Amino acid sequence: MIYAANFKTNNTKAYTKEYIDKLSNFLKANNIKDEVFVFPTFCSLDSYEVPKNLTIGAQNAYPAKNGSFTGEIGLEQIDEFGIKTLLIGHSERREIFGETQEFIAKKFNFFKELGFKIIYCIGESKEIRDEGETLEYLWSEFDGIDLEYDNLIVAYEPIWAIGTGVSATKEDIDEVLSALRTKVKAPLLYGGSVKSSNINEVLSVKDCDGVLVGSASWRVESFCDIIKEGVKA
Repeated sequence: MIYAANFKTNNTKAYTKEYIDKLSNFLKANNIKDEVFVFPTFCSLDSYEVPKNLTIGAQNAYPAKNGSFTGEIGLEQIDEFGIKTLLIGHSERREIFGETQEFIAKKFNFFKELGFKIIYCIGESKEIRDEGETLEYLWSEFDGIDLEYDNLIVAYEPIWAIGTGVSATKEDIDEVLSALRTKVKAPLLYGGSVKSSNINEVLSVKDCDGVLVGSASWRVESFCDIIKEGVKA
C-alpha cells in the first residue's frame, strides 16, 4: 500500500523536521515496509535522513529549470534537495490557481522527461457528479498525460470530499477506481477526508492501492494512526 501526506500550506520547517523524524522512527520501530510519501511546504524542504520506504516530495513545481517566474519553484530549487517526486494536477491548483489541462500536461511532460515519480491528481465537483458526468470529466483530466509512464501514480480525489469531513462511500470509490483500472495500470490512490476511522474501509476497495491524505496527515500522530490502521486492513 501507499500512504501519502500532503501538508498543503501547513506546518513550519521546525515542525516538519520533528514530524519526519517521528515518522521515520515509527516506520522503523513497527517494521512497516509500505511506501510512504510526505509533501511538505516549499520552505520546509531539506535533505532529511529517512528510511528507504519514505520519500519526500514537492507539492508543485514550474516546468522550467529556472527563470523569471515570480513566486514559483523550478527544477534547480528542488534538485538542491534531491527531490524526484512531485504532485501534479491537484484540484486546488486547478480550481484556485487556474491551472488549465494544457498547462498541467506541459508540467507533467516536463518532469516525466526527467524521470520524476508523479502523483497525478484527478477529481470531479459535486455538480459534475450530480449530473452523472463523473467518468467523462475524469477522462478529460487525462488529456496529454502518458498513462503508460512507469513512474506514474494516479490519485482520485473527488473535490466534494476534500476537507469536508465527508468521504466518498466505499461504493463510490469502487465505482470510479474500477473504471479507471480499465485504462490505468499505475497504482490508484483515493483521497478525500481519509482518516484513521475510515482507512480500513477505503483500503478494502479492490482497486485501491493506497491513499493521499490531507488534513488528517498534518499532525504526525494522526498520520501514523492512519498507517497503523491501514496495515491491519
